[in-house]
Amino acid sequence: MIEIKTPVFPESIADGEVAAWHVEVGETVKRDQVLVDIETDKVVLEVVSPENGTMKKIIKQVGETVLAEETLGEFEPSDIVQASQSSEGSPEPTIEGPAVSKEILISPAARKLAEENKIKVDDINGTGKGGRITKEDILRLVAAIEQEDGLVDIPPSFSRPMVLPITDLVPEERVERRVPMTRLRASIAQRLVEAQHNAAMLTTFNEVDMRSIMDLRTQYREAFEKAHNGTRLGFMSFFVRASVEALKRFPSVNASIDDNDIVYHGYQDIGVAVSSPRGLVVPVIREADSLTLAEIEDQVRDFGTKAQEGKLSIDEMTGGTFTISNGGVFGSLMSTPILNPPQTGILGMHKIQERPVVVNGQVEIRPMMYLALSYDHRLIDGSEAVRFLVTIKDFLEEPARILLDI
Repeated sequence: MIEIKTPVFPESIADGEVAAWHVEVGETVKRDQVLVDIETDKVVLEVVSPENGTMKKIIKQVGETVLAEETLGEFEPSDIVQASQSSEGSPEPTIEGPAVSKEILISPAARKLAEENKIKVDDINGTGKGGRITKEDILRLVAAIEQEDGLVDIPPSFSRPMVLPITDLVPEERVERRVPMTRLRASIAQRLVEAQHNAAMLTTFNEVDMRSIMDLRTQYREAFEKAHNGTRLGFMSFFVRASVEALKRFPSVNASIDDNDIVYHGYQDIGVAVSSPRGLVVPVIREADSLTLAEIEDQVRDFGTKAQEGKLSIDEMTGGTFTISNGGVFGSLMSTPILNPPQTGILGMHKIQERPVVVNGQVEIRPMMYLALSYDHRLIDGSEAVRFLVTIKDFLEEPARILLDI
């Protein structure tokens, strides 16, 4: 027997929770097949089969809390591939028809959503890596069933989701659903409350004229993509570079508080808040000062893809000295971002909107964006926070300042 154990957790993670078992007792599995998912505060870890064999015992059930290297179940190794091929001295004949069993690759979030809506996943063609069924595949199917607009082909074996047929309910009945909070959502909730309780958090606002950057992008978009193998020039790279230059001039905003000590960081690791099916996550761009605009854009795009597929690693979401959150992609015009402890500053980007502004005594229509800087007043004075935000504004309105270092 081989014991299936929980992976070793990093120092930042104390424990995990059994999210889903993908095999049952007595089921034969192949080497590297996913056996169980362990959900932590940051990522979902997959525990795979070490060899071909049979699952003999499940010790930790779904929902139970587990520690690092704790036994999850027992596994009996056996070479099932060779056994099947040598049954009559020749390879097993090809079986056609419905008797063929297809291995279903599905993410934990997608499996949970499918179970909640009573959707069978056998005939879904996954759009994830290797045909993996993602949460977006399930959401698209649910939306298609709800609207019945024929946007996607719905296999006849699918049953109608339990939560959709509101018309079948008694008119006076008020529907409620109670679902357990995920560990990531619970961790986010706890950290946000701690940030407000443990920091003297204030927010200062300013606005930036985005015309210079927008003109720059329009002028060099095609040349940039051609020179950098299709990488698109977005806004985030400009904000990251502007933040890096501002952090060099105001090291307190790049610092953190550790008990009674102030830790000044001699590097700029910028966290970029991105949304995922499991909640908001903050992967970190390491050594952002040494990266080009194209390299920053590549990392941001890669983080977004990994976040949607649940592929972000713990190392990618650990650390960070400053955070940028872009609520503008969702249409937010103004907000007060909450600090990401132990960081002392977070920059909030918002929607670009044309507004009348006075330029050289004349009223002009300009693409304007509100900026918000939330900061820890225990370390950063109000004047310092305002000057930091004005510095970012100046870099964005005149991008040449970044190149000239002025």
